Amino acid sequence: MKEYQTITEISGPLVFAEVDEPVGYDEIVEIETPQGDTLRGQVLESSEGIVSIQVFEGTGGIDRNASVRFLGETMKMPVTEDLLGRVLDGSGNPIDGGPEIVPDERRDIVGEAINPYSREYPEEFIQTGVSAIDGMNTLVRGQKLPIFSGSGLPHNELALQIARQATVPEEEEGEGEGSEFAVIFGAMGITAEEANEFMDDFERTGALERSVVFMNLADDPAVERQVTPRLALTTAEYLAFEQDYHVLVILTDMTNYCEALREIGAAREEVPGRRGYPGYMYTDLAQLYERAGRIEGKEGSVTQIPILTMPGDDDTHPIPDLTGYITEGQIMMDRDLNSQGIEPPVNVLPSLSRLMDDGIGEGLTREDHGDVSDQMYAAYAEGEDLRDLVNIVGREALSERDNKFLDFADRFEEEFVQQGYDTNRSIDETLEIGWDLLSNLPKTELNRIDEELIEEHYREDETAEAVQAD
Repeated sequence: MKEYQTITEISGPLVFAEVDEPVGYDEIVEIETPQGDTLRGQVLESSEGIVSIQVFEGTGGIDRNASVRFLGETMKMPVTEDLLGRVLDGSGNPIDGGPEIVPDERRDIVGEAINPYSREYPEEFIQTGVSAIDGMNTLVRGQKLPIFSGSGLPHNELALQIARQATVPEEEEGEGEGSEFAVIFGAMGITAEEANEFMDDFERTGALERSVVFMNLADDPAVERQVTPRLALTTAEYLAFEQDYHVLVILTDMTNYCEALREIGAAREEVPGRRGYPGYMYTDLAQLYERAGRIEGKEGSVTQIPILTMPGDDDTHPIPDLTGYITEGQIMMDRDLNSQGIEPPVNVLPSLSRLMDDGIGEGLTREDHGDVSDQMYAAYAEGEDLRDLVNIVGREALSERDNKFLDFADRFEEEFVQQGYDTNRSIDETLEIGWDLLSNLPKTELNRIDEELIEEHYREDETAEAVQAD
């Protein structure tokens, strides 16, 4: 371990130092200030004779007299099953007043890419208890399914609800027995108020017992935000592939993570890409998102729900745009539904789960799941179109059939999507609500459902009452 006092420049979160021997990329650095404080950093760029170092705790107190030590190893996360129930800061240090972590091993936070040949195709249903997700945009074990939100929308409440309620239903014939469920919660750039809300909810509901929480606050250094999701995912991979847990990783807010990338790119005087973000942001995000998945021969799995707030509610912004390319769908939160008091305000029409068809149906959920979902999509979409028409011609100009679809759209939002943040619905309850709604439409309009399923589940009396009322 060699020590230098050769700092040449300090720029934002970066420190530049001269060296006389090769230094490895991502190598961990200790910087001792003249005041005696020791700060940690990581080599961001290494060239002949000079290195740039990103300092996790910020560069305050560092001057040209500070000492720089290169430790000869990359950053590692101490992992153990005992991490469950613990709260850590954005650098992986305990902040819950508990004992020091005694790790089973220390793992490189960059992780290793899953061999495509060894990947198992995701096709096991995860029940979140949220009808708009389970019924219409089903989450599958090993999937990466982001939530696209906007500033001021209640994405934190939805994240906490999923963290509390998510389970993997027992599989048939004993397959997968013994696999437990765990949640890794990685918060980046959140306010102290939000952090307190998260912790109060975790403690109140008992969800903390099966969770590991990483907290990077808004007043913490931006550089730390680049480390937090990697620490969280390294912990998730250990619990999934060594301890056989089904792990759900919730990362919020990815917009803050990308802003940290932009800040560091500007400090390095890089040529910016779209809207000032680094040109390598796609690759950087892919390195995080692609750590979700299943491995052949392993019971556990890593499922990701990254949450991002779209600046200006713009889904063409680089952050949601690139995220959409990498992940397998998206859950869209809607400002209009939120203003109507719908909880959670999930707009199912632009939402999508590309792996849904593989995770539902006979043996996975109920055999009517796919048909009910397709029919509700079609009916709700038609009702939405008719709402636009009503604004022009008035409801009285519509036919009896069209009025039924308008009523369906209203009831779909009020009874199916609306459920509050404390209601945990099983997939059976979700589909039964779906049948209640569909039974208010004539059988002849249910053209996306198998006739046998209609005969089994259609509520004749509800339609008769509706006709009588008309």
